[in-house]
Amino acid sequence: MQVGIDSFATAFTPGAARVPDTASVALRQLVDRIEHAEQAGLDVFGIGEHHRQDFLDSAPPVILAAAATRTQRIRLTSAVTVLSAADPVRVFQELATLDLLSQGRAEMVVGRGSFIESFPLFGLQLEDYDSLFAEKLELLLNIRANERVNWSGKHRAPLTGQGVYPRPLQTPLPIWLGVGGTLESFARAGALGLPLMVAIIGGETRRFRPLVEIYRETGKRAGFKPEQLKVGVHALGYVAATTKEAVDDFFPGYAQAFTKVGKERGWPPVTRSHFDALIGPHGALLVGNPDEVAEKIQNHSEALGGISRISFQMDVAALPHPKLLRAIELLGAKVAPRLRKVLNGH
Repeated sequence: MQVGIDSFATAFTPGAARVPDTASVALRQLVDRIEHAEQAGLDVFGIGEHHRQDFLDSAPPVILAAAATRTQRIRLTSAVTVLSAADPVRVFQELATLDLLSQGRAEMVVGRGSFIESFPLFGLQLEDYDSLFAEKLELLLNIRANERVNWSGKHRAPLTGQGVYPRPLQTPLPIWLGVGGTLESFARAGALGLPLMVAIIGGETRRFRPLVEIYRETGKRAGFKPEQLKVGVHALGYVAATTKEAVDDFFPGYAQAFTKVGKERGWPPVTRSHFDALIGPHGALLVGNPDEVAEKIQNHSEALGGISRISFQMDVAALPHPKLLRAIELLGAKVAPRLRKVLNGH
């Protein structure tokens, strides 16, 4: 099993995204953490994409390129590329460039994103949410498969044999499909034979098992082998030396962040009892000491019929840089070795 980290480049200080000096420090620390993750023995580091004040990740390939020059082994991925609001030609060019710069370590997770700021920002219509993504994914896969592309669609000017350069070192460039909880998204990933990255940030992990089975069955019917139909999980989590320390560190920032988002979406405020349920045996959050977190990931894997990658999103709680560095060390030294030993083959 691969163990990694996803970051949304959270601004650690209120208003940091508006203060260049503070934002500069936060981004440099993020690159430090990517380098630290490699030194700790982790497998992959992902950078999300958002276009709002809370985050500094509107240009993930730039952050990943900075990390590529300071690392040699760790895989570098978007998490996710908001493909609905992007030009697939540019997306491919940027990730292919990253792949060359990193000597074949680039990946992308493409999805529709959980926020909608990118639609008005880039002059797109929210009612085209589904058709934009389907069409742009089709074009992206066409570009991956063909140096010269012939294609036409509704939302973009056609391509009539133009070449898309540069070409990546990896053939094919790894593309995962990032999904939330819709049946159609799981079935689409299976039909295309794309590895699946499931964002499980609330509720109970086992409720996703029927959707994962639809993915696997759809992929099988489309002629793809089981080893091609990989399943990864993006989860909110944090590891500390003791469970009390992990909970005390993580809960305040987590509650603040999700209460803020909840106001936008009509959710109730986060309570401690709700949080405690989520860090329980079946809940989605991976918060605790290394042994507890490793055991819970094993349970997640069993609940979903086997997973090949787990990726922690820790900076949702706006934790300070030194605590995140220590959590990375614990993931590499304590959690990852146990998972690789127990779950070898998934």
